[in-house]
Amino acid sequence: MSSTATPPRILIVDDNELNIEMVTFVLSQAGMDVAAALDAPAALEQVQRFAPDLILMDMQLPGLDGMALTRQLRSRPSARPMAIVAFTAYAMTGDKEKFLAAGCDGYIAKPINVSTFAADVHALLPAAQ
Repeated sequence: MSSTATPPRILIVDDNELNIEMVTFVLSQAGMDVAAALDAPAALEQVQRFAPDLILMDMQLPGLDGMALTRQLRSRPSARPMAIVAFTAYAMTGDKEKFLAAGCDGYIAKPINVSTFAADVHALLPAAQ
């Protein structure tokens, strides 16, 4: 990354504060700009304010779940291009396909592999990065 490039903006949407702390640390150490939201209303506010390049979307959120929130974000005609990545411990057969059908661009399973996580996220960023 050149010194003139802006760091990728990553929004973590997860109701587990320990997950947020760990992911924020790993991605920040990799030079990414990170924000977080604990639920769907906070995520919608952060999307407007922070304008993320990529959202790590927990699928199991209180209230509006991650799939419904992803569909809502994708239905907005004014939504800026951003990657939405399912970020979940769900690993049942067919779950990844459901997340992709809901509008996710990729899937990262929890628990994360700390040594490869930043590279995994970077690989899912929109091509403009």
